[in-house]
Amino acid sequence: MAQQPIITFHDGHSIPQVGLGVWQTPQEIAAPTVRAAIAAGYRHIDTASGYDNEEGVGEGIRSSGLDRKDIFVTTKLRNTDQGYDATMRAFEGSLRKLGMEYVDLYLIHWPSPHRGLYRETWKAFVKIREEGRARSIGVSNFYPDHLEQIIGDTGVVPVINQIELHPDFQQQAAQEAHKKLNIATESWSPLGQGKLIANPAIGEIARKHGKTPAQVIIRWHIDSGLVVIPKSVTPSRIEENFKVFDFKLDAADMAAIAKLDDKSARMGPDPYTANF
Repeated sequence: MAQQPIITFHDGHSIPQVGLGVWQTPQEIAAPTVRAAIAAGYRHIDTASGYDNEEGVGEGIRSSGLDRKDIFVTTKLRNTDQGYDATMRAFEGSLRKLGMEYVDLYLIHWPSPHRGLYRETWKAFVKIREEGRARSIGVSNFYPDHLEQIIGDTGVVPVINQIELHPDFQQQAAQEAHKKLNIATESWSPLGQGKLIANPAIGEIARKHGKTPAQVIIRWHIDSGLVVIPKSVTPSRIEENFKVFDFKLDAADMAAIAKLDDKSARMGPDPYTANF
């Protein structure tokens, strides 16, 4: 298995820098998809209550032949389960579906500011971490002002913020805000939902290194210090996305990709206005 890089959180725990995302992976194929990823070398699986596939993810890990402790598992709180008591119940449900006694990382999936509950939710997360049932706690899709509020309430800084981030939408301001707070940045939709595969600049870099465009983009996330969770259900593509540890992008490559950044290129919902 390739030696993959890790990122160490401010709480002392570490996360493999490349993981498998299972958004939109149906329950019935989640288990074989996870098994294929683990066989390819992945040691980090990212799911969520809202993906409705935690049972399959748990089954895939149990049937992989590896010990639970060897796999880093992330899950996330469903938006409709925010609030202190509801969060505690929902977390129990996630553990039950996963068939696990703990998760390595638990995230608030979206701030859902229209609900006004993410601050109370974070207090429940702190309790869950204190109980040892989530080794680390973090957030997803939080803006800096959301982060300031939950940190101000509890004194507890999330270890990570998982946000939409890809070469078209590099979120430099968010990355800088995270660095100041010692929060790791994790990229969802890291390939720009496939749109970037055909980008000429990416293609030129891929030819230069003898790699695929997807491999170049994933390597860009790694070389930028980001945690990255490419999603696929195709075993050959899952394997391809993991073969990114035998090359690095040079300064010219990084500069060419930096030019692709477009602050208006968000593909997913804006966390301020998302109301699901």
